[in-house]
Amino acid sequence: MDFEAAVLHEIGGALSIETVSIGDLQPTDVLVRVHASGLCHTDLEVMQGSLAYPLPIVLGHEGAGVVEAVGSGVTLVKPGDHVVCSWNPNCGHCFYCDRDQPILCEPFAHHQPKGHLLDGTSRLSINGEKLHHFSVMSSHAQFCVVPESGAIKVPDAIPFDRACLIGCGVMTGVGALLNIAKASVGASAVVLGCGAVGLNAIQGAHLAGCEPIIAVDVAPDKLEKAKIFGATHTFNARADDVAARVKELTAGRGADHVIEAAGILGTLQTAFDCTRPGGDVVLLGKTDVNAQVGLRWGSMMGERKMIRSSYGGARPRRDFPLLAQLYLDGKLNLDDLISMRIDLDQINDGFAAMAENKIIRAVIEMRH
Repeated sequence: MDFEAAVLHEIGGALSIETVSIGDLQPTDVLVRVHASGLCHTDLEVMQGSLAYPLPIVLGHEGAGVVEAVGSGVTLVKPGDHVVCSWNPNCGHCFYCDRDQPILCEPFAHHQPKGHLLDGTSRLSINGEKLHHFSVMSSHAQFCVVPESGAIKVPDAIPFDRACLIGCGVMTGVGALLNIAKASVGASAVVLGCGAVGLNAIQGAHLAGCEPIIAVDVAPDKLEKAKIFGATHTFNARADDVAARVKELTAGRGADHVIEAAGILGTLQTAFDCTRPGGDVVLLGKTDVNAQVGLRWGSMMGERKMIRSSYGGARPRRDFPLLAQLYLDGKLNLDDLISMRIDLDQINDGFAAMAENKIIRAVIEMRH
């Protein structure tokens, strides 16, 4: 079948909307009619060249839609189901999956950087030439094909433009507090960086019952936004001695949990300076994969822990329906994450706004 997708042909170039083809479904494949796809910074990293992937490629890893068709071996979803796609599908039986670390699934880690599905092949082509998948999804398109473990059924009642956000930014941020830090009621939390992931980390702290919840950024508008998502205190990193202010609110000790969601290079030291002895730093922010990072050794003393998390400890089949229901119950704010809604052919405008730090999330509402 043929459909429209946003294709990246060269680093630094614009995405072009082209007609692409999808091959026959294999036994564990799920074909999803995409209704909404969120633009994420990781897509932008590929476009700018700081994250290397083979080209040409269809980007997008935050998608939601309706199951159109399934392979002969699929049992967990059926045509007509509403699904959120997971960018980290897993085989369920490799070394890491058997050790309860599906984020490190070996087939995923081996094949997805090559632009392939979990079986090491691509289903996409353009004019007969191979196209690459991005993170085993490629949701910036009218259709995508994912493994069965990457198609997660959610309640039909949740709108697609909100549902798609669960698949990356929401899961990563909320999960950092609930699954990785395992924050408890009354724990103190600091979130450095109030972009999409940081705002969701604030939501995770609020859901866990943390107090205080301290948001840190350099942009006043983002700090105001943080209050909407549950921050009890906000500090501007350009105007405040953040570590000193955090200690004022935590009896001089520092916070139990510090979430770094800004970008590592400028904030890693601040994260440790804000953390109490015995507390933990969860790293969600990213920088160039070849960048060297520095840290004052003494700031790690006192049994402080550092954890890198890429997906908030996600167990999508458990977590995605829960997050969707929290939204439907009015306990999770997805509405205020969306700064702009666009058509597929406006995707370059969305990424331009992201590159200029003007938006939290842009969401493509797919036309069919």
